[in-house]
Amino acid sequence: MFNFNNSRQKSPQKRFLFILGLAMMVIYFGISIVILFFNEALSLDPERFPRNYQIAFGVLLIVYAAFRFYRILKDNNENE
Repeated sequence: MFNFNNSRQKSPQKRFLFILGLAMMVIYFGISIVILFFNEALSLDPERFPRNYQIAFGVLLIVYAAFRFYRILKDNNENE
């Protein structure tokens, strides 16, 4: 998964894109958790954003975050 015995160091651009990809994955996952579990704190109107749509959107964001994580790991392993 992670190869820490790598003698070659990544370029600053690749390192930046790796960190940016991880940050975006965390943001997507965080937004999905907020939508799923903190709907009362957000004062989401049930008429405008029904609970079943909240659940569907939250699950979709979790799946997308997992897909982004897979792509980050795949790109990281290919560049070694």
